[in-house]
Amino acid sequence: MNIFYYLCSENMKIGNIDLGDKPLFLAPMEDVTDIGFRKLCKRYGASMVYTEFVAAEALVRSIKATVRKLTISDDERPVGIQIYGRTTDAVVEAARIVESEAHPDVIDLNFGCPVKKVAGKGAGAGMLQNIPLMLEMTEAVVKAVNTPVTVKTRLGWSDNNLIITSLAPQLQSCGIQALTIHGRTRAQMYTGEADWTLIKQVKDNPEIKIPIIGNGDIKSLDDADRAFADYGVDAVMIGRATFGQPWIFSREASKLLTNADKIDILLELLQINIDRIGDEHKAILHTRRHLAATPIFKGIPNFRETRIKMLRADKKDELIDILNELKTQL
Repeated sequence: MNIFYYLCSENMKIGNIDLGDKPLFLAPMEDVTDIGFRKLCKRYGASMVYTEFVAAEALVRSIKATVRKLTISDDERPVGIQIYGRTTDAVVEAARIVESEAHPDVIDLNFGCPVKKVAGKGAGAGMLQNIPLMLEMTEAVVKAVNTPVTVKTRLGWSDNNLIITSLAPQLQSCGIQALTIHGRTRAQMYTGEADWTLIKQVKDNPEIKIPIIGNGDIKSLDDADRAFADYGVDAVMIGRATFGQPWIFSREASKLLTNADKIDILLELLQINIDRIGDEHKAILHTRRHLAATPIFKGIPNFRETRIKMLRADKKDELIDILNELKTQL
C-alpha cells in the first residue's frame, strides 16, 4: 500500500479503493448480510458491505452452504468477504480460494466473533488468547493473496486483557490495510456499552498509518456523526441497528421515505429472499429477523397481537396482507 497516498488523500481508502469521506460500512453478520440485504444497504448508502462469515475449514472442504456465501455481484461493490479459522494453513488456503473464485475487493480476517462455537474453538475472538498465532496467520494471508487484507477484532478477551492498543501496531506490521475495532471484549459478547476510548487511542497513535474503523453501539446516523467527531475514526461500521432498516445509511432516505415506503422495502426483501432461497417458508423465516427488529411499527396502538400474527405467518400472501394492512395504520 502507498501510505503516503493515503495520508495525502481527503477520502478514506483501503488500498486503491476510494470509500469517500466519513464512510459507513455494513458489518458482516451471520444469517443477516446475505447478498439481497447487502444490495439494499448498498442502494441506501452503505460505502462498503461484507458477506456473512466464511468458515475456512468448511470452504477448503467445499461445503456447499459455505461456497454459496462467496456469491457477490458487481452492483454491491466494494464488498469484503470475511473468513475465520483455527489454523494458518486452512485460512491461507481459504483466502486463496476466495480471491480466485469470488474476486472480492477486500479479504477480512475475523478475530472478533465471540460466539462459543467459534471463539471456544480458538477461531474468531478466540485468537485474542493466542496473539502469536493471530499474527502468524495474518502475515501469511497477506503474503498469499493480492487482494487487500483487513482485520476485525475486539478490545481484548476480557477487561483484564485489554490489548488492542499494543495489538494494532503489530497487526499493521503484518501488512493489513485497515483495522476494524469493536469496542467490546469477547467476555462482553454484545452486552454493556461499547467503549470507544481505546479505539481513539489506537487512532491517535502516531505509529498507526492504516485506516481505523470503529464498531459498536452505532444505532443512528447521529451516533455515527459523534463517533467521527469524538473518536476520529476513518469509517464507522453499523451492525445490528441495520436489522429491518437497510435505509439507515442514508439521512436523506430516512427522512424522505414514508413508513409505507419502508414496508415496501421489507416486502421487496421478502421477495428477494424467496427468489434466492427458492423455498417460501425458509425465506419467510429468514426475513423474520428484520420484521421483528424494524422500528417502523413503533407507535401503532395495540400492535402486540398484530406483531405475533406477523411473526407467525408462514405463507407469503398471508404476510403480505398483514404488512399491507399495517400501512393503513401508520
